[in-house]
Order: sequence, then structure tokens, then C-alpha cells
Amino acid sequence: MKSFLLIGQSNMAGRGYLNDVPAIYNENIEVLRNGRWQMMAEPLHNDREVAGIGPAASFAAAWAQDHQAEKLGLIPCAEGGSSIDEWAEGQVLARHALSEAKFAMETSELIGILWHQGENDSLNGQYKGYAEKLKAVFGHFRQALSLPELPIIVGELPDFLGKSGFGLSAIEFKEINREIQTVVKETKNSYLVSAENLASNPDGIHINAESQRQFGIRYYEAFKKRINVAHALGNEDEQLSRIYGRETTTNEKIYLLSRNFALGKLDYQTFMKKFAEITK
Repeated sequence: MKSFLLIGQSNMAGRGYLNDVPAIYNENIEVLRNGRWQMMAEPLHNDREVAGIGPAASFAAAWAQDHQAEKLGLIPCAEGGSSIDEWAEGQVLARHALSEAKFAMETSELIGILWHQGENDSLNGQYKGYAEKLKAVFGHFRQALSLPELPIIVGELPDFLGKSGFGLSAIEFKEINREIQTVVKETKNSYLVSAENLASNPDGIHINAESQRQFGIRYYEAFKKRINVAHALGNEDEQLSRIYGRETTTNEKIYLLSRNFALGKLDYQTFMKKFAEITK
């Protein structure tokens, strides 16, 4: 089993509205929850009650299309509103993520980190020390995990920041993006993902669900080809259509049926009837 560590702030944790895009279920994609690998279901993170769609599910679904005989695990450790300083060596978020990653490595091979962070540092000139801090974060994670060449995929900040809502304060996102680009250029096995044309929720700071799905496809393109993705790919919706159109397996049908029963969406008699139909 392969695995990826998900770290950063809210746009990695995901704040896209769950009902705005088709759900992604795949029995070969699992999420680490309470020390157990469980079938992926969104939201992947529980950093906030309002957690929603992030880039990792479509990333994982694209990976699964290319590795149909393998399982993939996601390790959700992003924290909404976190600053770069909170990911430094010895800080709580870094310690927690490393603990989860090491635990996951007992049953999986960690093959990458997905990172998205910087909105919280896009004001008051904080960008001036950002590159040095980010480089230190990446170096610490690789050193602590004993994986000195672990691939790190880094998303840019979207250009809707600094214009409206809660995003008004993030006026230095372009400067942060330049710092991110510098770090990627100077850090071996790290790759940049463009946030071109991504759209926001009405709050002006969080990437919406549809754009998060597209962002995840870009993240996978960067990981798969070990390249910087400098622009929107142009075929993201086509790739997502294949993901959404994938035939549901028997195990996935049983999972979804059980989920709906647990949520009170159907009674016991209907559940048993549908279960018998699925398993006959």
C-alpha cells in the first residue's frame, strides 16, 4: 500500500461545499482515521466542522486510475488557518503530522507529501521570511521521516485572494507565490502546481469544490510526471468525467447503502432488500 501525507492549511484540508460536486468513492483509496485505514469519504479532514472538498480526493482518484491493482492511503493532517510558523520543527502541527505519518508507514509506503499553505502569511510583509521557513519545514519532514528525497507537491495560492470577503487581508499572495516558486526551484524533488483559474467560495478565501477537483488533477500531473504544472491543464474536466463515471464495485455499493442506512435515509426493511439485491 502506498500513502501520501496531506499538510498545510484550510485549502488543503478542504472547504469546498460537499454538495457542489459528485462524490468520489473507491475501495482502493483509504483514509487514516483513528489509527485505522477506512474507505475514503469526504470530508477527509476533521480539523473543523465545516471541512469539505479539498484537492486530495481527485488526486487520489487519478492515481488509482493508473494503479488499479494497488491501494492508496491518505493521511489528513492539514489545519485551517495555520501559519508557516506552526509547521516548524517542534511545533504541535508538525509533531502531529509526523506522528501520523510514522504510524501510517507501519502499514504503507509513504511516497509523497501534498502541501498547500500561505494565505495566513500573505500580509504585513510576512512573505520576506517565508521561503527560508518553508524550506526548513520541508527539510525537517524529510529528515524526521528518514526520506531525504520524498517528493513534495506544492500548490500556489489562487489569484482571487485580496479581493473580497475573508480573502481581503491576503494582499501579498503574489509575493508568497514567488517565495514558493523559489523554494521549489531550490529543493530537489519538489514540484509546483498552478492555481490558475481556480474559483472561490463566496467567502473569497477558500477554493470552491469544482476548482478543488481540478486542483487535485493538477497535483497528480505534477507527481506523476515529476514536473511543475505552470498552467491549467485543459483536460481536467475530461479526467474528472472519467473518475465520476467509473462503475461502482459491489463493496462500494454495500458501503454506500450502509452509510445511507446509518444516516437514517432508509428503513431497515429497505436496507435489507437492497442489500440482498446487491449481493445476490
